[in-house]
Amino acid sequence: MSKKLCVLQASLCMFAILLFCSVPTLGFADDYIVGPGDVLSITVYGHDDLKTTVRITNNGYIVMPLIGQVKVGDMRTSAVADKLTALLADGYIVDPQVNIFLEEFRSKKAVVLGHVNKPGLVELRGQMTFLELLSQSGGMKEGAGKTATIKRTVDGKRKVIVIDLKSLIEGGDLSKNIPILDGDAVYVSKGGTCYVTGEVDDPDAYPCDNVTVLKMIALAGGFTGKRPNPVFGLFGWSMARKPCLKMWISTATCSRTIL
Repeated sequence: MSKKLCVLQASLCMFAILLFCSVPTLGFADDYIVGPGDVLSITVYGHDDLKTTVRITNNGYIVMPLIGQVKVGDMRTSAVADKLTALLADGYIVDPQVNIFLEEFRSKKAVVLGHVNKPGLVELRGQMTFLELLSQSGGMKEGAGKTATIKRTVDGKRKVIVIDLKSLIEGGDLSKNIPILDGDAVYVSKGGTCYVTGEVDDPDAYPCDNVTVLKMIALAGGFTGKRPNPVFGLFGWSMARKPCLKMWISTATCSRTIL
């Protein structure tokens, strides 16, 4: 098994552990803010005739037996239950007990693009974190970069959040596992790639963001030993229009950083 594959498997294992640990412990139903397209199942204890399943209209209304139209858009489910309880108690039912279950989540969405396995729109089923969003998108592809960018609109202003993926996934820094909001656009960058060929044990393509030449040789299994004083060339380029690096380096100076 190559060292590159071992590193990848270790990162995936850490990702799974972090994803499991990051699942919110609070039930998201009470925290979820409902909106157009969401489907609510409403029951009133002891009154089966009032049981109903409704979809929230585009202007945020539902129709409830006895009450009629009720504005519930942009309210938390707990607040919707309290509002329906108060309306039913106003001359209809004595001490009503209203329960609400979310049948379908349709109103909150985020878009995920870049180096993920399933880019596209993701429905936010309640409170969702960054790692959970990555999981819904099929996880990151091999060769993904070290950063992800979240673009969101807050009070009409655009905001850009940069997440250090290495710190989050490999370092276990869960402070980077921030909540995802409705309308977020998430982009996972692609990492740089270097090709190591010639007198090494495992010539292949390897990720090479801010690593040294010695580390690249180590990833490729080291020198084969066929030459006592190997000399190698280094060519670099960037799809992001960063300065290219082109140089020949002997083994005496092979600790320079690849940009």
